Amino acid sequence: MPSKRQPNGLAARWSPNGSGVDTVDLTAPEATIYGDDVFGPAAQRRHLSKDMYKALQRTIQRGERLDPSIANSVAQAMQEWAMGKGATHYTHWFQPLTGSTAEKHDSFFNPVGDGTAIAEFSGKELIQGEPDASSFPTGGIRATFEARGYTAWDPTSPAFILRNPNGAYLCIPTAFASWTGEALDNKIPLLRSIDALATAALRALRLFGDTETQRVFTTIGPEQEYFLVDEQYFYERPDLITTGRTLFGAKPPRGHEMDDHYFGSIPERVLAYMLEVEDTLARLGVPIKTRHNEVAPNQYEVAPVYEGTNVGSDHQQLCMQVLQNVAPRYGLVCLLHEKPFAGVNGSGKHNNWSVGTDTGMNLLDPGDEPFENELFLFFATAVIQAVNKHQGLLRATVASAGQDHRLGANEAPPAIISIFLGSELEGVFDKLAGGKGGATTPESVLGLGTPVLPQLALDSGDRNRTSPFAFTGNKFEFRALGANQSTSLPNTVLNTIVAEAIDDLVEKIEKATDGGKHVSEVLAGVLGKAYKSNRKIVFGGDGYSEEWHAEAEKRGLKNLRTTPDALPELISKSSIQVFSRYGVLNTREIEARYDVYVEQYTMTINIEAETAATIARTMILPAAVRHLAELKAAGIKELVTETEGLISELIPAIKELERANIDHPPDIPLIDHALYMRDTVLPAMGAVREIADRLEKIVADDLWPLPKYSEILFIK
Repeated sequence: MPSKRQPNGLAARWSPNGSGVDTVDLTAPEATIYGDDVFGPAAQRRHLSKDMYKALQRTIQRGERLDPSIANSVAQAMQEWAMGKGATHYTHWFQPLTGSTAEKHDSFFNPVGDGTAIAEFSGKELIQGEPDASSFPTGGIRATFEARGYTAWDPTSPAFILRNPNGAYLCIPTAFASWTGEALDNKIPLLRSIDALATAALRALRLFGDTETQRVFTTIGPEQEYFLVDEQYFYERPDLITTGRTLFGAKPPRGHEMDDHYFGSIPERVLAYMLEVEDTLARLGVPIKTRHNEVAPNQYEVAPVYEGTNVGSDHQQLCMQVLQNVAPRYGLVCLLHEKPFAGVNGSGKHNNWSVGTDTGMNLLDPGDEPFENELFLFFATAVIQAVNKHQGLLRATVASAGQDHRLGANEAPPAIISIFLGSELEGVFDKLAGGKGGATTPESVLGLGTPVLPQLALDSGDRNRTSPFAFTGNKFEFRALGANQSTSLPNTVLNTIVAEAIDDLVEKIEKATDGGKHVSEVLAGVLGKAYKSNRKIVFGGDGYSEEWHAEAEKRGLKNLRTTPDALPELISKSSIQVFSRYGVLNTREIEARYDVYVEQYTMTINIEAETAATIARTMILPAAVRHLAELKAAGIKELVTETEGLISELIPAIKELERANIDHPPDIPLIDHALYMRDTVLPAMGAVREIADRLEKIVADDLWPLPKYSEILFIK
């Protein structure tokens, strides 16, 4: 076996590969690439007649139904634009319940009788497709033998071009439904929830005398964390290939204790990769704003400007796809698992969420005088009430096998859902609950002790990184999402439960004004009472502390530590009621999702357990035995005894893991199967890993079969 130093040296060696981005004069008009591969308003204006363009824009901007009579014109314009970009095929790009996207490519070209082919694309082909739905997870919505499913064009999310070294193809964002019309994807419920919140918010705005606003929408800005590892190490790790995380690996002498990676200078190869990722995303109209090193070695983050929730969710899926597709061109692999390395900071996705109007208002902007800002107080109270009432449902939206390694650790929000408001805003609401007036803290500045440096505006409160749901200026940041997770379900739930809370508060205000009182006369009382009833969800301290866990229990907050604890919240009575009330998910659709997510949890752990057992038996155990033979040949009795002891522990641990993963209880409910995986299989995996990681520290380096953390994380 070659020395480990040789592959390490090869992994550390990199030079520009010629596939990157050229430096150009960015002040030149022709250098503008943003949205170049998107069939957005500019492209639509060029390829559609004036009337057709206006009709399509009314659908996009106002949510009006698209007149089917213009579908052929739009399809022909889209085909002309796409073929001008080199696209030979199109696909309905949709998001089944796998968490990723799906595609079936069809050619624009159809053969004709004279041995040639003609390019055709009709309105019918644009609006509706029929991919085989038989192999997508559906949770029992349809039987396995029922293959029919429909994709339906979403005109509010623009079509785009994805490029390949050998060509390009047109992607048309679509919804995905069963032949009976039930949602089989993440987009349909999200669009329904956006409509539900818009209707409730408009009702509230009318109550406050706003007759100008015609449309209310939510926005998101998801911050995406990820790891980059050299592909040589990736392909030498069967666990990374199969499961996305390392199932073995001893703690290296150095992790991120020195805090020198966070916001550090970006390594040359990584920066070259980032530049190509950002160039690709810019062409796709994804508004990337920020890039930086994250906490752990070889961990990074990219973040966009805020967009409408539907398009933002589509762009988030594209962002993950591009991050992974570009990496191999730089000899890298992008890891999006929530916890690819044990004992090392995991990867999340902070979901920044807000509510805006077509008149330019941000309804969650407190302004200079939050106590006097009636709209802000109303909508913020609605969010607080919604999160408190449906804390378990929100927790369930971020539950997965990977998340169980991350949530609750001192690197991510705890599994207890709480809201951080900041000291000033919490004081405002406390005064509201107490029936008192309030005043904003005067603006102050922070001096830095030298006239050379400017005075900085001092924020009224600090941020709280331990809070799962934090108010951060003019938005709420749902920080508990996992790195590889679609943003659709968390935002679907957030939109729906806030719509319910808005309607509840509106009804209480309407009741209080029945006697002729003005809204302003009753508002403080209604909102103060609502905040007082839901104040238990507000917490500004250390979410990692044991004291908070004890306090949260006293407050009656839910502490759903693992996925099998959290997922039943999806089908609780209150969850089914709120989804049904707003037409976001019917009972069959939400129960199907529950079944899918429970099954995915079980299958994920099953795959991990089989992979761990195979690696332990066929790679780690043989390496330890060879090492033992060398020690015996050298006559080093003390080390022989040490190694023999660990081998004698490892063999029964492997057999126990294999037995646990085979002896699944038959014919039990899905959730009981998940509990078995959590309570029996995961501990058996942990027992094998604990022994294997001890062996890693004593087996000869040239015999150890897996790249170590000290190599994977630090060779860039």
